[in-house]
Amino acid sequence: MQSQTAEVRFADLNLSSSTLSILDRLGFVTPTPIQAQAIPHVLQGRDVVGLAQTGTGKTLAFGLPILERFKKEGNLSVVIVPTRELAIQVEEVLVKIGLKTALLIGGAPMNRQINQLRSRPAVIVGTPGRMKDHLNQRTLQLDRAVVVVLDEADRMLDMGFAPDIKFILGRTPQNRQTLLFSATMPPEIADLAKNVQKDPIRVEIERPTMTTELVEQELVVVDKDDRGTLLRDILADTTGPVLVFVRTRHGARKVARAVSAMGHDASELHSDRTLAQRRSAMENFKSGRSRILVATDIAARGIDVKNIELVVNYDMPDQHEDYVHRIGRTGRAGMSGRSITLATPDQHKDVLALERMIRMEIPRSRLSTAVFPAAMPHPGARSGGRNNGRPYGQRRPAGRF
Repeated sequence: MQSQTAEVRFADLNLSSSTLSILDRLGFVTPTPIQAQAIPHVLQGRDVVGLAQTGTGKTLAFGLPILERFKKEGNLSVVIVPTRELAIQVEEVLVKIGLKTALLIGGAPMNRQINQLRSRPAVIVGTPGRMKDHLNQRTLQLDRAVVVVLDEADRMLDMGFAPDIKFILGRTPQNRQTLLFSATMPPEIADLAKNVQKDPIRVEIERPTMTTELVEQELVVVDKDDRGTLLRDILADTTGPVLVFVRTRHGARKVARAVSAMGHDASELHSDRTLAQRRSAMENFKSGRSRILVATDIAARGIDVKNIELVVNYDMPDQHEDYVHRIGRTGRAGMSGRSITLATPDQHKDVLALERMIRMEIPRSRLSTAVFPAAMPHPGARSGGRNNGRPYGQRRPAGRF
């Protein structure tokens, strides 16, 4: 395990002058800890397991060494990610630093992707299912791939992509460099690293808890039928972008409609939406045309929007690890953020399990209108947000959904 080191600059990482010029133009001077620690090993050709919280710049941690190697060798690299949104986000970063890419994701025309592949890109970015489709149709050849990146690998395994990943890696050279990046390290990821990497260096950015200290966390205990009223009060007391997470596609549609009925500009993002609709929702949220984005967990690792003021977990996540990624959508790039998680009294065991996983107690809010069972530990309450002296929890008529 690598620990955090003293602050360095990109100029200290043995990057070429042309790459440093690109970073200077983009305004990047000081690498994040994961970049500072991973880049030297990747430049040396080592396999790397990179573990760091979401929003800490993992894309440049592998993107800059890929750029350096391409400029010297003109070779091919492959980046595999779990969702379309994350693929689009990663590709945007790689294009900004000067790499020619092909984007292979579901919901987009195959012919356009085939044309991108024929133009001999430096990097192929894609989701496992669509990459497998291209391999089966022989429109994609990976025998020239010298670097393969598995980004958000834990999420890909959660989504059942292990067979597809094995299939894709089987089409790449055995002497490839394999980089695995994630925010969490469950046993399945350790097994994956053991099976697909050669003597990897593990770079882990240590932290006292699994969640970033830049995010002020709050847990509100509330009866299920009262969540709509509480959400309306929360949204009324914020002015910046708000990301609301729900568990299901149906729930996303229902909550998005209710938020719109409250008078807010809201978009929805879930797997029932077409690629064009998902792109539109993201663009509306990024541009500020929609202040509220209601999303399922497909967005937990695929949204890189600056200055998200608040993340609301309207539903507790199915997987505890997704809590880390959800709240990591705020408090990014050194800026502070807030998260509010709504939990019903019957979810007390889920809350305890989550707190054990993240190694901290989520501060309970005085906004709570219900209580956990008596046996449930209850840390000291903490004040919540206010609007002209009115706490979020003060009731308004109606608002159920």
